[in-house]
Amino acid sequence: MEAGGFTPEDFETEPVEVWPENWPVWGLFCEMSGQWRIAPMGGPTALDYCALFMRMDRLEVSAAEWNELFADIRVIEGAALKQMSLGKT
Repeated sequence: MEAGGFTPEDFETEPVEVWPENWPVWGLFCEMSGQWRIAPMGGPTALDYCALFMRMDRLEVSAAEWNELFADIRVIEGAALKQMSLGKT
């Protein structure tokens, strides 16, 4: 934050703590930050799962970990879509 020239006062909300067990899925979600499907005149509708699945496969995680990561990504994706839709009419 400081390296980018920002201070805590530059942000409207308090920082959110990410628990250690959530760092893998949070990091993956951050990697996908530019991979949103956008509906014409409607904004973001979902992450591009093709890009997501390719990245998940490159991580070479077990099948169980893959399924868990995908389920967790869906939770974050839903919350992000909800926040992005606030204020739209």
